[in-house]
Amino acid sequence: MEAATAPEVAAGSKLKVKEASPADAEPPQASPGQGAGSPTPQLLPPIEEHPKIWLPRTLRQTYIRKVGDTVNLLIPFQGKPKPQAIWTHDGCALDTRRVSVRNGERDSILFIREAQRADSGRYQLRVQLGGLEATATIDILVIERPGPPQSIKLVDVWGFSATLEWTPPQDTGNTALLGYTVQKADTKSGLWFTVLEHYHRTSCIVSDLIIGNSYAFRVFAENQCGLSETAPITTDLAHIQKAATVYKTKGFAQRDFSEAPKFTQPLADCTTVTGYNTQLFCCVRASPRPKIIWLKNKMDIQGNPKYRALTHLGICSLEIRKPGPFDGGIYTCKAVNPLGEASVDCRVDVKVPN
Repeated sequence: MEAATAPEVAAGSKLKVKEASPADAEPPQASPGQGAGSPTPQLLPPIEEHPKIWLPRTLRQTYIRKVGDTVNLLIPFQGKPKPQAIWTHDGCALDTRRVSVRNGERDSILFIREAQRADSGRYQLRVQLGGLEATATIDILVIERPGPPQSIKLVDVWGFSATLEWTPPQDTGNTALLGYTVQKADTKSGLWFTVLEHYHRTSCIVSDLIIGNSYAFRVFAENQCGLSETAPITTDLAHIQKAATVYKTKGFAQRDFSEAPKFTQPLADCTTVTGYNTQLFCCVRASPRPKIIWLKNKMDIQGNPKYRALTHLGICSLEIRKPGPFDGGIYTCKAVNPLGEASVDCRVDVKVPN
């Protein structure tokens, strides 16, 4: 009896032909002692359709799930009469407490309600029919968030920058790390801000820190599931101190503000009416403070109750109280100090009302 040729195999599956044993070469002979009523051996039904597995395209690469997710794989196959479908995990039988299998006429379903990391590995489906067999292999990877980096250390602080170092996490979450996320927080606000993302080294320099602030730092590990749930924080704070400012005073010569009297505003001529008080004004500048002397027609009128003289902030005033016809004339204001003297004059006319 010649062996049947293997049909074309679907992508991702393999077809094997079992070697026929000598007992399969010819049907068993009935012994002469067997009567007509003896049971006859059962013959296997003929193979109408060779076994073949149709592996979905998404399962030809590693099938990744997160811890706690459901795994529900439906693998179509063919074969007539109905072939036998057998699943294995890393070459061993499935743990029926965690994994359930349902085999139909044209497909097989592998189901895991809540995947765990122990469910990762290579799963193989074998479809057997007589001496023919087709196989398909599926790699399943169950991952979770990584653990935090083991430690973080503040190495150095200079200027507006700080240097950090840390050690990788012990648990990467059953998959490769995508990098680290570095954050900073100043002690004034206590708010965390991200300064580096998807960073692959285990040391970095954080720059552009604000002068006068103190900072703490922390580092998260990251994989395909996201950031680690916790992060180590530096025990030491980075103090960004103000640079010491040295002021150099320039020498200067003491200026001498001494000045001889000088009138900046002279007296003005005026005409007044008998019986109405009249005031004369002028301004003088001098250092040291000058002595002010008032004269009428070149005669000193200091102490005369008819007149009241005042000096304030360099403004000199003379009040003529109820002037009469004889109070007209030339009035002089003289300023005297050790550096010199100066004077100004004005004419005052007193008229009698009609």
